[in-house]
Amino acid sequence: MGKKDEITLFGGDGGWNASEWTASDDRVRGGKSQSYLDISGSSARFHGNLDIKTLGGAGFASQRTTGEDKTWDLSDYDGIRIDLGKSDSKCYTFILKDEILPRSPNGREQSTTSYEYDFTVSEDSALAENSFIFVPWKEFKPTYRGKEKKDASKLNKKNVKRLSIMMRSFFGDQESEFSLHIKSIKAVSPPVDLEKGYVIVTNEGSEADKKRGDSDKIENSADVRVRL
Repeated sequence: MGKKDEITLFGGDGGWNASEWTASDDRVRGGKSQSYLDISGSSARFHGNLDIKTLGGAGFASQRTTGEDKTWDLSDYDGIRIDLGKSDSKCYTFILKDEILPRSPNGREQSTTSYEYDFTVSEDSALAENSFIFVPWKEFKPTYRGKEKKDASKLNKKNVKRLSIMMRSFFGDQESEFSLHIKSIKAVSPPVDLEKGYVIVTNEGSEADKKRGDSDKIENSADVRVRL
């Protein structure tokens, strides 16, 4: 159990700074997807268009934090809480990285392990003004270039270097316009009182897990809840 209640990484009383985020879309691979992060008050809207035709069924659009020298020590917390506003009902991916390598001679970023969590906001939650997900550290799945990396080391919570939010096709399962309002991103410990003032909306394994070919029983323990 962590020693501190929570730390707000983005949003909340501190708001959002557009300069701390940048697009990372499939255009770097010849695709045509495009994402935006629009700031309005203390909230941000992640939206854009996911094109899957150009790359033959593949495609991704994402926003990530900037600054290769930035580091968050989240070791005193139990997981990530994302407070949401209205959204669609598509599947999104939240990503953490604990290593950023120098760029290659051609200017491209070198690949490192990503720690990912896929979540789908239910139709009821998508219409709500306030909902959230809580993701324990153990639920972040290590991947390398989009494939699960089962021999990866655990996320170094003392050295988190980057946060990202992504919309991807999941091999052609979703495309076109997307929209997700994010009020805040926090590291929290312990989780908020999930039995008082909230109701569970969905708590199911995503299709993304199945697409990655997990042989074990698919479970997804993050809670998506709506404020009553």
